[in-house]
Amino acid sequence: MAHLRVAGLGALADLGFRGLDNDVLDPVIVTGFHASRTHKLTPGEKTANRVLAVGRAPVEHGFAHLKNWRLLTKLRTDPARATHLLRALLVLTNLEVNR
Repeated sequence: MAHLRVAGLGALADLGFRGLDNDVLDPVIVTGFHASRTHKLTPGEKTANRVLAVGRAPVEHGFAHLKNWRLLTKLRTDPARATHLLRALLVLTNLEVNR
């Protein structure tokens, strides 16, 4: 989280990451709103959750497609090489998915 803040970046995350970023005025990790029995979501909170979901969906789909490549479960290599391999697999996956 500190690395994201220093780089001036942020991240969209699901509700499982609530509470990870305690800086309310300048959040780095945006998680959305959580409903409970006593707190129903307002229309604005529902809209914000929908916008976050739209932003996260392509990433979630990308990870789901990459999991189809079983090679990644046994990958033991330098992280720099893994990054190049993942980029190549993502290109191949996009070509196959967008046919």
